[in-house]
Amino acid sequence: MNLISRITIDSNICHGKPCIRGMRWPVAVLLDMLGAGMTEEEILEDHPELEREDILACLQFASKTVAGKSFPLAA
Repeated sequence: MNLISRITIDSNICHGKPCIRGMRWPVAVLLDMLGAGMTEEEILEDHPELEREDILACLQFASKTVAGKSFPLAA
């Protein structure tokens, strides 16, 4: 499965920021949680609406973005 397909951009959701599966979960928020030291397990326990693949998609999105790679995102 293409994890990046879990990342969506919709101008009506979170001001068009990249989000997880059309929910009001910006990629940046998940990356901030991971950067603050939260584990995958802690995030999923605190936020049951999220899935492991959402976290992996955020990491993949960040990696590709930093590398300057372009890729299509779902709207």
